[in-house]
Amino acid sequence: MKPAITYEIIEVSLLAGKIMLQSGAETYRVEDTMSRISAAYGISTSHCYATPTALIFSMEGENPTKLVRISERSTDLNKVTLVNGISRQISAGELSAKEALTSLKEIELADHTYPIWLQIFSAFISSGCFLIMFQGQWNDFLLACLAGGLGFSALIYLHKLLEMKFFAEFLSSFIIGVVAILTVRTGIGLEVDKIIIGSVMPLVPGLLITNAVRDLIAGHLMAGVAKGAEAFLTAFAIGIGIAATFIIF
Repeated sequence: MKPAITYEIIEVSLLAGKIMLQSGAETYRVEDTMSRISAAYGISTSHCYATPTALIFSMEGENPTKLVRISERSTDLNKVTLVNGISRQISAGELSAKEALTSLKEIELADHTYPIWLQIFSAFISSGCFLIMFQGQWNDFLLACLAGGLGFSALIYLHKLLEMKFFAEFLSSFIIGVVAILTVRTGIGLEVDKIIIGSVMPLVPGLLITNAVRDLIAGHLMAGVAKGAEAFLTAFAIGIGIAATFIIF
């Protein structure tokens, strides 16, 4: 494999880190992948620093330091796996920097997410299953599915409509609370608390909480605290959305 120019090495490392960070990877994993890529191309003096909102990559000497802003984050573990696969190929000497850059750009542009209807259907079914898991009654199964499906649908639509994720999560949980309370008061449902608990579970930021804890354990305190704060805001939005329904109704 021909030695790659410094600029291409920087671009490959930054793009790999950017894709992973946007797709829900842990901060320490992002930094480790970027360091391994640059080391595989013969640069052992690189330094990378990742936070949930930015990536910084530099090399010793007169080479430029580059920063990439991360404005959008989602959960796409398939992209994380694909980038890890490319990183292993680079470490094995199977890809040049130019080839790796082309492959990473293809991954960045690819849409690996499930169709919206399938995401909503998954939230629909999982809401009912969570209700049963929390020892709810089978009579409330379909009601929890309905509330969870409507809440998740609202989250997807409102997240595209509103710039602030907090308000989308608040309104989605409010819709769930309204549906749960109305179904119980009309005599259709039995346990409003179990319906609400099962229905809000698809909105809970489980991956974000897990990554925050793992980053803190790995010593990435700033990234761990930032992700923990983001998870707290999501949980807070869900909580006050449900609380608002009980206050109003």
